[in-house]
Amino acid sequence: MMNRKRDVFIEKMKAKMDEFNAKMVMLEAKADKVSADSRDEYQKQLQALRLMQEATNEKLEELKEASDDAWEDLKAGIDLGWDSLESALKSATSRFQ
Repeated sequence: MMNRKRDVFIEKMKAKMDEFNAKMVMLEAKADKVSADSRDEYQKQLQALRLMQEATNEKLEELKEASDDAWEDLKAGIDLGWDSLESALKSATSRFQ
């Protein structure tokens, strides 16, 4: 049986991750234009963001396969992961303006 709340949550998270990807592409384009001195720091920040993104994506995949009983617990973890990811993206974006 399909869980409607879970399906809606997954679709919302996919949309958020698509938006995150678009922002990352813009940041990566900026990284190519910064000075060599700044580029290493910029690349480290971007790599950290990508690792956080991968972890959130993995949790989302787990959620798709989770039982109706388990998905609520996974949702809480994904929400926390997303909040951290979003905060890190905002920080990196403001740092590299």
